[in-house]
Amino acid sequence: MIIAVTIAVLVAGGVYMILQRGMVRIVFGMGLVSHATNLLILATGIGAWRSEPFAERTPLSDAADPLPQAFVLTAIVITMATTAFMLTLAALGRSDDTRTVEDPEEESPLETRGRTASVSESAVAKEEQR
Repeated sequence: MIIAVTIAVLVAGGVYMILQRGMVRIVFGMGLVSHATNLLILATGIGAWRSEPFAERTPLSDAADPLPQAFVLTAIVITMATTAFMLTLAALGRSDDTRTVEDPEEESPLETRGRTASVSESAVAKEEQR
């Protein structure tokens, strides 16, 4: 029962964090949901009647299933890589819609206008001031 409540709290906290606007909050929310999923996988494979999977100590019918543990180990590695990637996106991202620091009239260096675009008057004025 304690594991079920823990999984529910982690999922609820993760969903709440994912619904926030900031990228870092989304990353933390994904981490919480990932931890809840790992606990859920472990809870399905671990029973109180199971013991260690050593053939000389325990009959094979009573041994714990190592497959959920392998799944969780793989999920931890994938979560680490995904979290690193998302944190990189959060650090390099231009804006996450939580604040505006740039001047809206200033041209973005990330915009592409193509070959047929003409130079705007504000860009010419800025170049003349430099």
